Amino acid sequence: MDKNTPKIAVLGAGVVGTTVSRILQEELRSADITIIADKFKEDTVSTVAAGIFRPGTSFRGPTPEVTKQWIKDSWNYWQEILRTAEAPAAGLMTLSSYIFSKENFHTTRNHLIEDLVPVYRAVDEDELKICGDGWKYGAYYSTLKIECSRYLPWAEKVFIEKGGKIIAQKIDSFSSLSEYDLVFNCTGLGAKTLCQDNDLVAIRGQVIKVRAPWLKMALYGDYDTYVIPGVDGIATLGGVRQYDSYNRQVCKHDAAAIMERCCDLLPALKKADVVCHKVGLRPHRVPVRVEPEFFDGVRVVHCYGHGGYGVMTAPGTAIDAVHKGIDLLKSNLRSKI
Repeated sequence: MDKNTPKIAVLGAGVVGTTVSRILQEELRSADITIIADKFKEDTVSTVAAGIFRPGTSFRGPTPEVTKQWIKDSWNYWQEILRTAEAPAAGLMTLSSYIFSKENFHTTRNHLIEDLVPVYRAVDEDELKICGDGWKYGAYYSTLKIECSRYLPWAEKVFIEKGGKIIAQKIDSFSSLSEYDLVFNCTGLGAKTLCQDNDLVAIRGQVIKVRAPWLKMALYGDYDTYVIPGVDGIATLGGVRQYDSYNRQVCKHDAAAIMERCCDLLPALKKADVVCHKVGLRPHRVPVRVEPEFFDGVRVVHCYGHGGYGVMTAPGTAIDAVHKGIDLLKSNLRSKI
């Protein structure tokens, strides 16, 4: 390896770390890039998520402008894959979605994507009846979905084919990575101890996966109920958002409440076969941390804290992180001249 070839480590193999690695290979074609993680593919929290492109209105970067740029860049990244023959293998699909509310018109609005997705409009009276009685407000929008059970293996395969390396290892300190010119910290909730970041908390999520190949659109009911189809006919029913909860066990009471709400939203789900129950701990931080830092003598770019919106916003934050990393590398190289 050329001594001027930058040696880069990416910590974390979830959707954020995998996407950072992919973008790094595009931007720094000669770099020696290694993904280091202790969990891969189906063992990551990324595969628990439904993966619909619908950021919550509370999702926030350091400024409103940066937040909007992250979301726009993410949308364009996913659209580029969607336009290729690789889209099915990568787990990408277009998706129509409705969101209904019995309480509040504002619940059906989303200022982060209303001017980005092809269609975002209020529903008419007939559409309010799609999910039964009682719904007073609603919106329809066209979006997309990323199935991480496919995206992660696909992106990992492409990464390796382009010369990337993978090491299965848990990293407890940045000081152990002094051999690398640059480190990207995409450890999600792991950053809480790795960085001693007390602003990072878990938001526990629980979902039910059911077999519903007939379901062709996503449905949301107010804040806490959603039904989202998948590429293999497996729909995701949710959910819960339990702040600062680290319980990874399936709760039967949460499962019963999820099923009751989702069946109230869409009664046909009563006949759907349950495939499995899943629990994931979302790494929540306000704002999401995308910034460079010198940590234990190592040049680090952090990219974590996406909460429940990591799948959809991973590309935008990854692009930002990679650009910051390249600037850090350039300053490092200049310091050696």
